[in-house]
Amino acid sequence: MPLRRVTHLALVPAAAALLGLAACETPEEMRGAKSLLQVAQPITPEQAAQMAIDPYDADNRYRGTMLLANSWFGGDAVYVELYADHLDDEDANVRVAAVRAIGIHGSPDHVPRVVALLGDPDDRVRLEAARTLQRLHNPVAVGPLIDHVREPEPTRGVFDGETDARVRAESAHALGQYADPRVLQPLIAALDDRNLAVNTAALHSLRTLTGEDHGFDRRAWLRWFNQTSSPFAGRTAYIYPAFRRDRTLIEFLPFVPPPPNEPESTPVGMRPVEAR
Repeated sequence: MPLRRVTHLALVPAAAALLGLAACETPEEMRGAKSLLQVAQPITPEQAAQMAIDPYDADNRYRGTMLLANSWFGGDAVYVELYADHLDDEDANVRVAAVRAIGIHGSPDHVPRVVALLGDPDDRVRLEAARTLQRLHNPVAVGPLIDHVREPEPTRGVFDGETDARVRAESAHALGQYADPRVLQPLIAALDDRNLAVNTAALHSLRTLTGEDHGFDRRAWLRWFNQTSSPFAGRTAYIYPAFRRDRTLIEFLPFVPPPPNEPESTPVGMRPVEAR
């Protein structure tokens, strides 16, 4: 565990002070809950903070980070610092939680750190990184996103490109916010990807960026691209997809919070003139 994590001990009293609550149970005691009522009781902010900085239990760090990220106070600077610190965690699940939290509460300044996770060995981390880059606008992401839209191809005996089709699809969607000539040909090429989700995401981004619609016909898109001098003249607003799900059974109980659904929006850092 990084030594820097000890600086986050201030999170615990900060979380408790936000709601004026003290911890009544430790995470270990919560694991020993005997009744459904005990299980349904919400975790206090102090408990969530304690879990998020647990140096010995990666599962606690994952759960604590997610609880903080989905709380109403989860965007406070001290917690955003914690999420950024967890981007380098040794456990992949914690990195997943951290990059998701940055997607909710981060800023364009975090994009270089998120871009680095597109090269993570764990495909779940790469997937969350691509999704987070849909929510944070910073042109430094364009080149790496293009790299991760490409399907792997044999090159001198090695493979390059992104192996996970889900990451390619989310990267193609993220490129829809950048009116940059570099993105059009890779998106057109992605219409021939072997995975339908990648094809669909690339088409969505092409429609958003250009206002044109040539369906999945790659040749028609290339003809249009070679003939136009203003490819982004018909551009429409880029809206990132938001998380939404129905309530689970336990979420119908009193005092159990609803699912953390959110409205769709434009990425943080994207100027209104760029969203025309």
